[in-house]
Amino acid sequence: MLAASAAALPALLALAGCRSSDAFAGPDPLAGRPSLSPDVITLQAVIAAEQTMIRLYQAAVDGSLAADQARSLEGLLAQHRQHLGLLQARLVLPPGAPAASPTGAPGGAVAGRVTIARLRAAERASAAGLVRRLVTVQPALAQLFASIAASDATHAVALSG
Repeated sequence: MLAASAAALPALLALAGCRSSDAFAGPDPLAGRPSLSPDVITLQAVIAAEQTMIRLYQAAVDGSLAADQARSLEGLLAQHRQHLGLLQARLVLPPGAPAASPTGAPGGAVAGRVTIARLRAAERASAAGLVRRLVTVQPALAQLFASIAASDATHAVALSG
């Protein structure tokens, strides 16, 4: 009976000349997929930035750095992979919504040689970008961004010495 009632509701509203939003508060369930919230869009951007950071580190580890430098970068790379996992765990998308591209996606190749100086600059830029986003997101997401920004800042310091 409940299934029949739910199935009949759109037809009943259409006959009455009503939209479902006229009968219910909140988003219109019959109007199609709702747009993504600003927090979700921000989270997708931060995930994409973290994926770029991972590609930079991977290129540095695989590239022409000395073996001891490459080994020291692997720990920082592992932390960035952890950050990515934490960010992706917060991302909830409705079915059919576009997702952030996966790490190593086509077209995601790193251009040019990745040096320690380039990694340090990327870490500083990442930390600053995350801090700028803190005031635009909900507190729980801001807390995660602040934590990752602090980690990125310590990576920049570690890369300096």
